[in-house]
Amino acid sequence: MRNSAKSILNIILIVLLASTTSKGQTISTYTKYVNTFIGSEGVTDPKILGYELPKGWRAWSGLTFPGSSLPNAMVQLSPMTKFQPAGAGYEYEDSVIVGFTHTNKGHWNLGNIPILPLSNPGAQFGSRFTHKKESASPGFYQVYLDDYHVNVSLTSTLRCGYHRYEYKNNIDRQILFDLSKALSHVSTWKIEQVGEFALQGFQSGENVYFYAVLNTKIEKLEKKDEGQHTGFAIVHLANGSTGPVELKIGLSFVSVENAKQNLEKEIGNKTFEVIRKEANQKWETLLSSIQVKGGTYKQRQMFYSCFYRSFLWPALRSDVNGEFTDIKKNVVKTGITYYTEPSLWDTYRNKDVLLELISPDVTLNVIKSLKDKGDKTGFIPTFFHGDHAASSIAGAYLRGIDNFDIKGTYQLLLRNANVEGGTRPFIVEYIKKGYIADPDIANPNVETKGKAGVSKTLEYAYDDYSVAQIAKKLGDTANYKILMARSKNYKNVFDPSTKFMRGRLENGEWIKNFNPQYPYYEYMYREANAWQVSFFAPHDMPGLIKLYGGSKNFEAKLDSFFTTPWNPNYIARNVETMIGQYCQGNQPDHEAPFAYYFVGKPWKSQKIIDYILNNLYGIGERGLELSGMDDAGEMSAWYVFSALGLYPFSATDPEYIVTVPLFDEVKWKTNTGKILTITKSGKGRTLTSIKVNGKEIKGYFVPNNLFHSGSKIEVITK
Repeated sequence: MRNSAKSILNIILIVLLASTTSKGQTISTYTKYVNTFIGSEGVTDPKILGYELPKGWRAWSGLTFPGSSLPNAMVQLSPMTKFQPAGAGYEYEDSVIVGFTHTNKGHWNLGNIPILPLSNPGAQFGSRFTHKKESASPGFYQVYLDDYHVNVSLTSTLRCGYHRYEYKNNIDRQILFDLSKALSHVSTWKIEQVGEFALQGFQSGENVYFYAVLNTKIEKLEKKDEGQHTGFAIVHLANGSTGPVELKIGLSFVSVENAKQNLEKEIGNKTFEVIRKEANQKWETLLSSIQVKGGTYKQRQMFYSCFYRSFLWPALRSDVNGEFTDIKKNVVKTGITYYTEPSLWDTYRNKDVLLELISPDVTLNVIKSLKDKGDKTGFIPTFFHGDHAASSIAGAYLRGIDNFDIKGTYQLLLRNANVEGGTRPFIVEYIKKGYIADPDIANPNVETKGKAGVSKTLEYAYDDYSVAQIAKKLGDTANYKILMARSKNYKNVFDPSTKFMRGRLENGEWIKNFNPQYPYYEYMYREANAWQVSFFAPHDMPGLIKLYGGSKNFEAKLDSFFTTPWNPNYIARNVETMIGQYCQGNQPDHEAPFAYYFVGKPWKSQKIIDYILNNLYGIGERGLELSGMDDAGEMSAWYVFSALGLYPFSATDPEYIVTVPLFDEVKWKTNTGKILTITKSGKGRTLTSIKVNGKEIKGYFVPNNLFHSGSKIEVITK
């Protein structure tokens, strides 16, 4: 009875600590607003999705994880409710936890080193749980496992996880290492005991090494089918102790020795409470760089939750000794802090810019990591589609992040832009024709295979513009002219008869079977329909408007875009959450709500932006649903910028379009020590004028140098 009462008290204490400030424990000025569960519940409302979910489907929305991480860390220590199919492994509607894994992203991969405390497990591994006995905050997660009667608390450092298990039954305590499972494919694994209190091992797929230390003696290590697809290991703990069982684990993508060193350097003899406090403080420091006044509690909660999620990816991959495994699978030490590739197709649009402004040192090392990969393969890599390292690198460089080999990086980007077999498929065709063709298919469907020629043409044109901006700054006039001419190639897939970006055949004719409302995964368009890509030329909006026949026609087309009803029979799993034909649930058209600015109608843009901010984030009965995939934080960064009143419409260019912020006042601490202040005057949401340092400006853009000088932007509304 005593132990049961003690466990209940511990749970209450942990929940209170997660939600309130405690003297000597944590400072929660900004982390108190972060709800790490937002995005873990799937959207089900067909009025939001645009269609009825087919039986057995879960919407590809949110895909976030609620567990412990530091900004851009190697370790994301989070609960797993299923291994497949699950973007981040944790789905709020589930009722069983099958493990706690140490890497995550939300993109159907990672989920490494699953560990689960057991007590009388029976035939199956996994325990029921309820959200009433679950809590989380940045750098912390807690849950009570009902079937095992174990209270689990988790915290983490950059490269290490810290588990604390409070067993109701202190006899026959066990810990499962379910190493044959991950969100990535696992082909082999191993584990071994090292002395009385430690374990070490390896899991393939992502090729992760670990070294773990327990505060409780290991009675025996039981292994079943080591290295096999169905195998697992169970650590049997010695009886006799009654306090919490603590497990500290270091990870490395290099070696067990490095994992051990990471653990010794980052945790060592520090207590759980100290590590948790340090994790919280790191998030407090980051989140405090943008301070807001006004708005509703929900808006502040959503803002800081989105701000938080914007800094979980890319992830650290080098160890405390500087070693990392490079793209050629060699262990090297080059002096850089090595990171994964950003999810560039998503994040170049906004999140990479936010990273540049908040964490320029991380951005610098991400660029160096991309160049390291490029030096060893001949091409700077991308993610999924396009060549958007061009935009992210150019944008960082033009914003003043230049302490890297810009000339060598530029030469690699030129190779990307000109050489077949690398980052840009069909680049020779693109250069020769000015567009990329698709085949003529009689009855194409969502899954029809093609080149995604329209999307590639549009994206390559923007990427050409991005590389051209580096060429211009470096004085490479010849390549600047060539690339700027190519940046107009978006015009070559604009069909003047339909006023849509439309697929073309090899002979130059328009593809005949054309339905602008029908979405495709890679036929003509990448995860989009014709409507959703037809407003994409962020580097040349005047030129795009001219194609439509001028401002009035362009405005009318935009009006139709946001009002033409979505056909609920057109189902592509990640083309969802619709406003007319506009899709907030995926990335390809995320610039479109701002397009009215270019015909002098900012209030029309604001109406769309406000609807998205207020209705498509934190939705559902519990407010935990997001309108689309936030697996790498782009959805969140869209919210952050839009809520603050500054958006990087063309992420390459060091300027921002000014919208009406959600908050009365924003104070943005820059890395120079200066403060950029944004205030909103007037009670309405209609933008009437913009003042910078007291002087009214023409147009709607403000330059990035305001962050460096420390300035005041006043957004005047009616």
